[in-house]
Amino acid sequence: MQNFGLFLLLLFIIAATLRVDFYFSIVYLFFAVYVLSRVWIQRAAKGLEVQRRFTNHAFCGEQVTVDLILHQTSWLPLIWLQLEEALPVQLATAPTHCQVISLGPRQRQHSSYMLTCRQRGYYPVGPLTLRTGDLLGITRHRPLQVDSEYIIVYPRVVPLQRLGLPTRSPLAVLPAHSPLFEDTSRVIGVRDYEQGDSPRHIHWTATASAGRLLVKRYQPAIARETLICLDLDRENYEQRRQYTTIELAIVAAASIANHIIVHEKLPVGLATEARDPLLDENARFFLPPRSERAHLMSVLEVLARVQFTEDVSFQVLLRRESVKLSWGATLAIITGRASPTLFDTLVYLRRAGFAIALILVDPAHAWADNAMQKRVALLGVSVYEIWRESDLEILL
Repeated sequence: MQNFGLFLLLLFIIAATLRVDFYFSIVYLFFAVYVLSRVWIQRAAKGLEVQRRFTNHAFCGEQVTVDLILHQTSWLPLIWLQLEEALPVQLATAPTHCQVISLGPRQRQHSSYMLTCRQRGYYPVGPLTLRTGDLLGITRHRPLQVDSEYIIVYPRVVPLQRLGLPTRSPLAVLPAHSPLFEDTSRVIGVRDYEQGDSPRHIHWTATASAGRLLVKRYQPAIARETLICLDLDRENYEQRRQYTTIELAIVAAASIANHIIVHEKLPVGLATEARDPLLDENARFFLPPRSERAHLMSVLEVLARVQFTEDVSFQVLLRRESVKLSWGATLAIITGRASPTLFDTLVYLRRAGFAIALILVDPAHAWADNAMQKRVALLGVSVYEIWRESDLEILL
């Protein structure tokens, strides 16, 4: 009944031509219904309030419930209300969530659906389009829209059994075989006092029991400040398995960051250059090494958003961000290709005093040639080759 006005005009012309009172009564009746419907729908639609509630951060494999809360604040009911929510195909089996409900006067109603987080990313939920009209379909209100909100799905985190990244840092935190540095918070025994020992290290209780001066023995330890350098230049990954290998590189970065902060309680940072869907352009990311749990969530949030890109120089990124680190820091370099230009950068970083771990995903296509593999080994760089996610538990 989109041409209901034309229908009324035609009906009025017929009534005027025939000059029959009954026809005029029908025209007035339909006109009254038309006006009442328009006024009813407009006023009822103005009283509609809509809220969308959901957890906007989730991990891969989790399910997120999206609640739509509809409240009709007017005393006029909405006979029918159609909801149509646009959904990302990565999180839902259908591209939209559709539902038709009715709302009585001052009524509040909840509607919900599930999102399955199958893939990391930064996704819009919505927009939500609402359509309503009268019972006879004579008039329809202009569709209402609720803006999109976004959900961040963190990358998959693989639990690591151990993490043997190299270090040159002289601070005392991690256990080590060299007795050069000691962690004074980890007492492993006592020994006889020797000339030059600090009086603060004397174990007074053991001294009183043994009758001679004894000092505390501490566990040898070192610290590691780690910067994860993630290569997201698509040219450095084999074309046929490009998407798979880049996702594997991101999972490796997330797993390493999680292990260092949660289990080792050491600082870790992230450096990468990639396309950011939030800005819809390439962006440089540098999160300086920190050890707080909140910092870990910031790292995972960046890894959830970033996408591979083109026309970036990973070697320039390594040189630029390494100057922001302290001497002896560890660079965990994750890439899909060990090129001659990357080797030159590794030489530069080694001479600058950094410890380096080279993590190669899809090793079958990672090495430029056999000579390159030997040159990296002679340089003293720790190399880890990752074929699949299960390798992260074994090799790192």
